[in-house]
Amino acid sequence: MGNSGSAVKVCADHQGGINWLSLSPDGQRLLTGSEDGTARLWSTADSQCHGHFQGHESYITFCHLENEAAFTCSADHTIRKWDVVTGQCLAIYRGHTSIVNRILVAKDYLFSGSYDRTARCWSVDKENQIQEFRGHRNCVLTLAHYSSKDVLEEEEEEEEEEEKVSRDLLVTGSTDCTVKVWWVSSGRCYQTLLGHTGAVLCLILDAPNRELFSGSTDYTIRTWNIVTGEQLKVFKEHQGSIICLELVNRHLYSGSADRTVKCWLVDTGERIQTYKAHKHSVSTLKYHAGILFTGSGDACARAFNSRSGVLQKIFRGHKFIINCIQIHNELLYTASHDGTLRIWDIRGICKRNKRRLKKERSAQGRSSQKGSLSRLFNNKVGCMVQQENGDHETVELM
Repeated sequence: MGNSGSAVKVCADHQGGINWLSLSPDGQRLLTGSEDGTARLWSTADSQCHGHFQGHESYITFCHLENEAAFTCSADHTIRKWDVVTGQCLAIYRGHTSIVNRILVAKDYLFSGSYDRTARCWSVDKENQIQEFRGHRNCVLTLAHYSSKDVLEEEEEEEEEEEKVSRDLLVTGSTDCTVKVWWVSSGRCYQTLLGHTGAVLCLILDAPNRELFSGSTDYTIRTWNIVTGEQLKVFKEHQGSIICLELVNRHLYSGSADRTVKCWLVDTGERIQTYKAHKHSVSTLKYHAGILFTGSGDACARAFNSRSGVLQKIFRGHKFIINCIQIHNELLYTASHDGTLRIWDIRGICKRNKRRLKKERSAQGRSSQKGSLSRLFNNKVGCMVQQENGDHETVELM
């Protein structure tokens, strides 16, 4: 395979664009959901297709992979559960009356959001609907889930005695410009978060810190206290819709239609870095080992040094927008609307980044030691820092 970072394989089995790519928790499999109405299961060990899930009557919008089961949702208004070994359809969840945009699996629950303006909760093991969340005035685009025991103190839980049967909460983002928080057990709306003036496209939840981040077509990211519903901060520097978010070590990364990614310090709201070079909207992003990987509408994936913002690689070969990326065992997987899944070797860039981080830490250590000695001395005397688009081409920018 080499260490150049070039594409090691192009998987072109799908007959339509790939809308989503999911990695199993154990890292052994990948699932792609496509415009051709099918999903395919891939092994990360040999990059071969080991499953072909057929049955949906329209295109697949989103997919989710567990170790033993796969889930797909579709424009045919249904969600399906599949056995990853046999490829058999285990369940069909019916009830939505329009396109199902997003699904989320948590505990024994399967959640879904739809253009029919509702979110729904289903039993993972059965096909029956447990709850319907009705109240949005337009389609539900994005979902998040948490348990009240992760965020509420004991005295606060007592105030919600009626909900003690289940402490699970669902968060929904909608094109009606609102975010809503719902009790799963009753379907009751616990909070409506008001402030956005455009559709809410993405959500990131930080339950231990009681925070929720929402990105919108109003060009802003907002952070909320998920217990009180209070709006905490507004991040305003983007000049286009916020399409994707990633939260790592209290650093928030936001990808936008303005062709940039920005990095923010969550605790202060300060924007500390802007990652440029994209020639179209940033559609997806993933942080890995000090490197920020992005996918764009310009059909390229990119790798940036997350601290300096320096562009380190451009991965060329796709023909249309990259809709999703995953990383496993220092391989980058990119799924595109051109119908292909491409696999790239990123060992070289990861290795160089580790060496760079080691040097930076060493330099910081020497600087700190030098500063300490200087202070000690001063105290004793009383004194007080693009190429052409080829099929498997990677551009090195080091």
